[in-house]
Amino acid sequence: MVVGGDAAGMSAASQARRLKGPDELEIVAFERGHFTSYSACGIPYWVGGDVTDRDRLIARTPEEHRARDIDVRLRTEVTELDLDARRVRTRDVDSGATAWTGYDRLVLATGARPVRPPLPGIDARGVHGVQTLDDGQALLDALSGQAGRRAVVVGAGYIGVEMAEALLNRGYEVTVLDRGEQPMSTLDPDMGRLVRDAMEGLGIRVVSGAAVTAVLTAPDGRARAVAAGGAEYPADVVVLGIGVAPETSLARAAGLPLGSSGGLLTDLSMRVRGREDLWAGGDCVEVLDLVSGRERHIPLGTHANKQGQVIGANVAGGYGTFPGVVGTAVSKVCSLEIARTGLRERDARAVGLRFVTVTVESTSRAGYYPGAAPMTVKLLAELRTGRLLGAQIVGREGAAKRVDIAAVALTAGMTVEQIVTLDLGYAPPFSPVWDPVQVAARKAVAAVRAAG
Repeated sequence: MVVGGDAAGMSAASQARRLKGPDELEIVAFERGHFTSYSACGIPYWVGGDVTDRDRLIARTPEEHRARDIDVRLRTEVTELDLDARRVRTRDVDSGATAWTGYDRLVLATGARPVRPPLPGIDARGVHGVQTLDDGQALLDALSGQAGRRAVVVGAGYIGVEMAEALLNRGYEVTVLDRGEQPMSTLDPDMGRLVRDAMEGLGIRVVSGAAVTAVLTAPDGRARAVAAGGAEYPADVVVLGIGVAPETSLARAAGLPLGSSGGLLTDLSMRVRGREDLWAGGDCVEVLDLVSGRERHIPLGTHANKQGQVIGANVAGGYGTFPGVVGTAVSKVCSLEIARTGLRERDARAVGLRFVTVTVESTSRAGYYPGAAPMTVKLLAELRTGRLLGAQIVGREGAAKRVDIAAVALTAGMTVEQIVTLDLGYAPPFSPVWDPVQVAARKAVAAVRAAG
């Protein structure tokens, strides 16, 4: 039995079906929405008009899963876990009818929920979260059904900046309110400042240090403005981009082990700790950070799909493990590319690491080659050992995916000196003779040596 019909849940179901036929293993999946196996990461690009067909975001429909003998039950919400009796209570979202269904093995893939702080007016009409395809459709319907052209985005993380771009592409005047020092708190503030400058250069108003206190409503109950820092910001539509939290209310009620961020705790096989018949994966779990050695909540579709593959193999009697992550993520706002992996400065301090930081300016191609675009690379390296601890990259075309060099190096535990000697591909259309990451690594080697 699978609870949750998106990346982790349906990857687990599909992998289990590859290994076991319907005569050997019956698979049922409950999904409270209208869709399965879709790309939530693609929603901002659909809203912004880069992707024009919603169905292109759906990797596999419920009908395709059913054709492979996976019993997908849409609009069915699991409301209670009875782990002792090995059964779950479900509720038909449309009719309200409830029922109990038994299982032998249970997979929790309940995902994450958008953070929605308990503020006055937060549930008013015109306030939108963006987590599911249903959410995206509701926002698109609202954008096409109103005359106003002012949008306020609350939060400047990945979803916030991506939705700011989407609304800008739709012709809206966009204001982004964020309580942080700079946009993109997954970056250090000095790198976040580069993102802010680029957003403002596009005409997006960015207000930092702005703690939202209320969504103000018109007499008809619709949102009309957002209050923050003693000021009011008029809005015809409000989009919440504050982030997400693990959706583990079922797990909490059942007494399952949760980590510091509220995510489920699993072993390397993605089995919930202390349970022999229960696995969990995707945005509802915490995973091991291979750099810091601590567990973190990192909600990304890449991890969810990999974890689902591991779960499906183990549920079907095979073997698989998910060793952990280094925290790699990329995004963009219009033509600006943003990437990070490993630890930020405050992450490294929090786990007691001492380090040096270096920042370099470079270009995506040889400087003389047409189209060479600027990029800024920042690296963190451990004192004495020179071990790479983290990387952040902000730049134009060709910048973001260079973070994969650092992601591999972090996974392998490489030093910045080893990165300098990597045999990377070079030709003027693709890179300077010294790749920007290696330029930063060379500077980091000198900084580590100078620090003793």
